Amino acid sequence: MSGRVLAVVAVAVALVAVAVLVVLVVPDGPVPQHEEAAERFLEDYVDPDGRVVRHDEGSDTVSEGQAYAMLIAVALGDEGTFEQVWGWTRANLQRDDGLLSWLWADGRVADAQSASDANLDAAHALVLAGESFDDARYTDEGARLAQAILDHETIESEDGDLLLMAGPWARAEGPAINPSYFSPPAFTVLAEETGDPRWDDLADSSRRHVEALLAEIALPPDWAVLEDGRRLVPATPPGDPDAMVVYGLDAARLPIRYALSCDQDERTIAADLWPVFSDLRAEEVRLAYDLGRAPLEDTRHPLTLVAVAATAYADDRPGVVTDFLDEAEALDARHPTYYGAAWVALGRLAFESDRLHRC
Repeated sequence: MSGRVLAVVAVAVALVAVAVLVVLVVPDGPVPQHEEAAERFLEDYVDPDGRVVRHDEGSDTVSEGQAYAMLIAVALGDEGTFEQVWGWTRANLQRDDGLLSWLWADGRVADAQSASDANLDAAHALVLAGESFDDARYTDEGARLAQAILDHETIESEDGDLLLMAGPWARAEGPAINPSYFSPPAFTVLAEETGDPRWDDLADSSRRHVEALLAEIALPPDWAVLEDGRRLVPATPPGDPDAMVVYGLDAARLPIRYALSCDQDERTIAADLWPVFSDLRAEEVRLAYDLGRAPLEDTRHPLTLVAVAATAYADDRPGVVTDFLDEAEALDARHPTYYGAAWVALGRLAFESDRLHRC
């Protein structure tokens, strides 16, 4: 065979090899938006050691952010990131009673008080990770955290209803309850994993109390108290009696959590909020409203857009869901924040995939 022929054959073989390599490494299509948003949050806000950094809030860390990153990592099937985030959380935030300190700054725990939403989301993520990554360590740690929540962060009403307080500290504050901390998907997963009937009781009581609350107002409040030990009533934030009672960056999480439920009665709570926003274009949704649905300011935030997407999702309006999620992501791109990016990622995972629910 001549040198020229050998050269041609070699070139041909090389081209075939390149073509095969391209086929192997080029994905079949574009990365789904929910994966892009989730990976972007992990890249922008999670340090290599697993700490979630609130760059826009003094570079501190809150237990809520660690839990969000854990949920996002397990939804992506990213075991390495999950291990880093939980490892940092366990080493730096976990208290002797199993709960998580809520605030870390300047190299140490700045406030050892606990926030029940972060504990609940973290326990949920741990159990999901145990299943997804076939690792009993995560399952056991999730069960331990779940037990601590029941032991230290719940209260029984005068009528025998079990309710989630905002944290152990909240018992002396009314008790203080944040309805947006209620998480039907977490209640379900923890009930199945632990076999403890109190999780089912918590889910049932939470739904009934939220339904009763919303029977009298158009939108849920950021905060509530258990009045006379029997019923939830809207309240100002703990320690701030002069503040307004609003639907804001706490309450907006409630329709998101209830829209993710597999129980139709719970999903209806989110669906029934759709008419409150149905006449608004995405660019008209504001950060805060009074409980009668009047906007309180011109400021906008991605979370409240994700919340409207949740109400549309629960009301089976997929086209509308996309519009509001797209606007939420565009808004966060223009004015990036840790909280906005987290909820854009969680919202896309929740309502554009089945990675955060089992329905």
